[in-house]
Amino acid sequence: MAVPSMVSATAPASLYVGDLHPDVTDGQLFDAFSEFKSLASVRVCRDSSSGRSLCYGYVNFISPQDAIQAIEMMNHTALNGKFLRVMWSHRDSDTRKSGIGNVYVKNLSESIDNVGLQDLFGKFGTIISCKVAMNEDGKSKGHGFVQFDSEDCANSAIEKLNGSIVSDKQM
Repeated sequence: MAVPSMVSATAPASLYVGDLHPDVTDGQLFDAFSEFKSLASVRVCRDSSSGRSLCYGYVNFISPQDAIQAIEMMNHTALNGKFLRVMWSHRDSDTRKSGIGNVYVKNLSESIDNVGLQDLFGKFGTIISCKVAMNEDGKSKGHGFVQFDSEDCANSAIEKLNGSIVSDKQM
């Protein structure tokens, strides 16, 4: 996995960790990533008035290479019974909210989970974020979202996969 263009090879690197179980603490998140030697800090984000977990957090590294390894090794692993989504943190909200590179995927088979969605779309380019919408009971709602690092990658995925049959369902 390449270091995204907004991350310098010598600068600290920050990862977003989503889909955290509401009971995960900073300590548990730190322990989960402690095998990476340049781990600098972690933070589970919480509601400012209630103190409840917002079910996401940040993991910061001194070394971008450790961050790359953390994404590769920790993405889609379980912590407190929930599978983590680990990706590069994008602090620039304009980039996140621009919609460039976003693909909405509907009519997904219930057998497609976050890993399956990433595997399906990963061959078209670098995925920034990928998620299958789930019910509270953990079952797929039949749709998901993929954000690529470029509009060209998103367009290529749409062109090749739109209308294709995956697990007996036409996307």
